[in-house]
Amino acid sequence: MHDSVETEPGADLIALGRLGVDLYPLQHGVGLEDVSTFGKFLGGSAANVTVAAARHGRASGLVSRVGDDPFGRYLLAELGRLGVDPSAVGVDPVLKTPITFCEIFPPDDFPLYFYREPSAPDLNIEASDLDAESLRRARILWLTLTGFSREPSRSAHIAALDARERRSHTVLDLDFRPMFWNDRADATAFAQHAIGHVDVVVGNREECEVAVGETDPDRAADALLARGVSLAIVKLGPRGVLARTADESVIVPPHPVEVVNGLGAGDAFGGALCHGLLEGWELERMLRFANAAGAIVASRLECSTAMPTTAEVEAVLAEAGR
Repeated sequence: MHDSVETEPGADLIALGRLGVDLYPLQHGVGLEDVSTFGKFLGGSAANVTVAAARHGRASGLVSRVGDDPFGRYLLAELGRLGVDPSAVGVDPVLKTPITFCEIFPPDDFPLYFYREPSAPDLNIEASDLDAESLRRARILWLTLTGFSREPSRSAHIAALDARERRSHTVLDLDFRPMFWNDRADATAFAQHAIGHVDVVVGNREECEVAVGETDPDRAADALLARGVSLAIVKLGPRGVLARTADESVIVPPHPVEVVNGLGAGDAFGGALCHGLLEGWELERMLRFANAAGAIVASRLECSTAMPTTAEVEAVLAEAGR
């Protein structure tokens, strides 16, 4: 058992989950075997969402773990530098900080290579690492399906949902990564369990198929609402994004950009979505803002340090006449 760590109560956003080092090639259009130089960045979906929200002025904290190694020290410092509270990021005494490589073949091919064996520290968080009162008080709690893929993270995520008691806003990012699961049926089972404890769900069509057995966006959104979700968001790829509540349905087209690296765009979308939820924006404005934030990151190499400010997103929207 490890010492409990606390996140400052009253945060705008607390996220649980993945944190690691991204090593992205500085040569594009070639395989890793031909790359000679890399850029080092903070990465991991949950971490990126907290950074994205912090860029919009939101008080954000992350519950995760790093290894007791130089990469772990880098990530703790980088979280703080990027405006995220790292106090609930523990240091795992055994597991090494994970690294992720990608290949960059614009506009739509960005293979990822995860080095997380035998497991990653972020999947080693325990229920005892959680400050239940902070989770209850946070204006948004953000979890990803990946966090349910392995113990003890699975039990920690279930405990977080129990502590949260489906307060608004509790968000599940379906974030289905097949390589993290031994059995797709397990992913479905835990997705359905989590959906029953959250009020907002975000996922693409393939992830919705895993979670509720539907790839059609309308049926997927309806299936999520039928399970008690207040807001269902289904990403439609080149068609944009669909958001649906019990009273409203909106489809917003994508924001066109010249893509450099599509990785991280979804996390920028997530952080911007959190900002819109906290601002109480109507659906269409919130989706257009989140789409534009994602597009900005897709036009840049890195993920975390590419997250735009509110002013940058508003400028892009103004230029596009939106």
